[in-house]
Amino acid sequence: MVMQPRIKHYDFGEIIIDNKKYVRDLIITPKEIISDWWRQEGHRLQLTDILEHIPEDIGYDAVIIGTGYYGYMKVDKEVINYFKTKNAEVFILDTHNAVKKFNKLVEIGKKVLGLFHLTC
Repeated sequence: MVMQPRIKHYDFGEIIIDNKKYVRDLIITPKEIISDWWRQEGHRLQLTDILEHIPEDIGYDAVIIGTGYYGYMKVDKEVINYFKTKNAEVFILDTHNAVKKFNKLVEIGKKVLGLFHLTC
């Protein structure tokens, strides 16, 4: 079984996972890290932003959406509804709190999908 990474540190514009620093938005799946994640609109998360990047066969119990340091990124209802059809719990938090929630869920053995906006 592959252990899902834990996030070691987050601050405005940077996140450290497995001793590697990332400075662009990213997605953490139970299997991989998808770095340099771009959305059609920077402060809006739409369903197409997810479907383009997350393979359909990745299983997860929970979805954590980090909306930025100040929480400026908005999440479309279609995104929430999509994850609910996958029977996943959905948490939408500013990125600082999203990182804490991500680590807590990974620690108790949940498969977690994390989508993190690192700035604003």
